[in-house]
Amino acid sequence: MSITGAFIVPHPPILLSEIGRGEEKTLQATLDAFLEVSSRIQALEPETIVLVSPHAVSYADYFHISPGKSERGDMAKFGAGQVSVEVLYDTVFRDMLLETVAAMSVPAGIQGSRDPSLDHGTLIPLRLLGEAVNGRLLVRLGLSGLSPLIHYKLGKCIALAAERLKRKTVLIASGDLSHKLRHDGPYGYAPEGPQFDKKVTEAMAEGRFLDFLKFEPEFTEAAAECGLKSFIIMAGALDKKSVLSELLSYEGPFGVGYAVAAFAPAGEAQERNFGEQYSYWRLESAKAKHALEGEYASLARLSLETYVRTGKKAKLPENLPEQMLNTKAGVFVTIKKEGRLRGCIGTISPVKECVGAEILTNAISAGLDDTRFDPVTEDELNELSYSVDVLEAPEPISTEAELDPKTYGVIVSAGYRRGLLLPNIAGIDTAQEQVAIAKRKAGIRDEDKAKLERFNVTRHT
Repeated sequence: MSITGAFIVPHPPILLSEIGRGEEKTLQATLDAFLEVSSRIQALEPETIVLVSPHAVSYADYFHISPGKSERGDMAKFGAGQVSVEVLYDTVFRDMLLETVAAMSVPAGIQGSRDPSLDHGTLIPLRLLGEAVNGRLLVRLGLSGLSPLIHYKLGKCIALAAERLKRKTVLIASGDLSHKLRHDGPYGYAPEGPQFDKKVTEAMAEGRFLDFLKFEPEFTEAAAECGLKSFIIMAGALDKKSVLSELLSYEGPFGVGYAVAAFAPAGEAQERNFGEQYSYWRLESAKAKHALEGEYASLARLSLETYVRTGKKAKLPENLPEQMLNTKAGVFVTIKKEGRLRGCIGTISPVKECVGAEILTNAISAGLDDTRFDPVTEDELNELSYSVDVLEAPEPISTEAELDPKTYGVIVSAGYRRGLLLPNIAGIDTAQEQVAIAKRKAGIRDEDKAKLERFNVTRHT
């Protein structure tokens, strides 16, 4: 046996009557869908429930699997400490999963449990599913900051562990959708919010799991979604399986999207190898972007690829445009992988003889010396995209009111400490946010007397 059923469910605290106090009826369609999921799980009679929660312990580069033999949690932080759930963990399944992830080089394990108690992303679905899950053994996992493909691969590991143990296993992917559906909602409105919910629920209804993988990070961050990576792990657990897909409900009356969906495996389907399809799509997309790169980004690529592959620095081409050979300026090189930042380093003022030489040096630094990331490896090179920001001379300003984060970069200085943030960064919409991040980068405290400068850039992609 492998995965006999999979379900997407939300986890708003208001669904619990002890917290909603009548308002939960506003989400009656969601409550009815939970009852339907509960009935289907009971009919499947699973031996193990695998639950993936965005609010379980998570790390940037590691999937946390809950340790121990049992655990409990309550809703005290939501004002309902009397609502509690206790679970028994399936230690045999967990051990098999640990063996599987190790064999498939997926960074996951039981170390680093900061708070072992059940999070609300776990507790709420278990409470609402009631008798369908009560008394059944649980395996609980968190998410990570790793790529969509690694999340998909973790799902494949879950299915393989179930197959090896011949366990009837149900997977529950806990996660809300966009938190930016309404101006009067708790998180405000962004146009990407409704757009995301429409696209992701259509993918649920039609079983188009490749769509889960292909969302661009800038788009999902703007939508402030919650559960996409849970859904991707679920998709991986159904890799190469024909699936009967149903969107049981969707609601968003409070400004946050809630979907319930059911997926029933219906035999082998080699063409539903979405992890492999996604890898191919990423590679082809990267090739298309490389073909459209301008001379600045191409020079950055040449520099890093040459150094990583040969250990030698590339020579400055002689056929570059005049402004790259005869102009001095500070330059920042930004590298992304799968739409996510992979490295960014630059110089505020020029230190080389020309912009071209500045790019050659800073591209290597961005790929290998950004301490937030591991050095770029040769296997990654084809997946990387580059942008180059050429800085104009900074000018002093008196207040944050003279900033516009879409137009100007900012430099914050206090003594020898100096922090810089480039303009037009996704998710940074106010001057206050821009200055606060620049301060954090430099270790400048709010109470420190700081000097502000702004600068324009020309961005080349």
